[in-house]
Amino acid sequence: MKINEKNLCAFASSSTPVDREGWLEMRGEVGKSYQRRFFMLKGNLLFYFEKKGDKEPVGVVILEGCTIELTEEESYSFKIVFHCEAGRTYYLCTNSQSSMEGWMKALACASYDYMKLMVAELQRQLDEAQAEESVEAATVVTVSQAGEEPKVPPRGQRHNPFNKAPDDSKVVTGSRHYKENMRPEVARKKVPFREIHKAHGRKILLDRSEWRASLRARLSETPLIQL
Repeated sequence: MKINEKNLCAFASSSTPVDREGWLEMRGEVGKSYQRRFFMLKGNLLFYFEKKGDKEPVGVVILEGCTIELTEEESYSFKIVFHCEAGRTYYLCTNSQSSMEGWMKALACASYDYMKLMVAELQRQLDEAQAEESVEAATVVTVSQAGEEPKVPPRGQRHNPFNKAPDDSKVVTGSRHYKENMRPEVARKKVPFREIHKAHGRKILLDRSEWRASLRARLSETPLIQL
């Protein structure tokens, strides 16, 4: 459509960031010839100029209620189709496959409806991420409160469970543990090895002397056998 509104002209020549710009061949529904125009996409407004650097555009296409479709008329061509009543179709042509794909993607993502869908999808993903974080945080708190990791006791309080003293309730009367438990605790006196050897040695010498005496007595009582 042709524009005369000053606000659109001011917006086209303002320092607002440009989403995409470049030269395209364009034709309308009536004429069959393509005209070279310089296009500038800002938000959902597609401005086109006769020359690059012009302050006032020749026209503008409001990218709402339309679809971006491929055409079979020219190489690397596509069209902007408005589906409303008495809607117009714009035919555009580029000079390469990559340029055509870039323009079609940029125009398809420029509408307000598309941005609204993207915002709704991002909000849904954000809500799911926050819900997962809440569940993970609750799980961590529950586990830490239910059973904390056991702390290592001080060195002086450590003991070997296999060296545990026998339980009095489980000791059988007459067993070794029972006898050991019944022994009075007497303080042990340190005795030199020499005295231990002498005490045991005397007993051995005494036993040996008694054995020899009994052997001699038996021999004296036994009569000699003469051949």
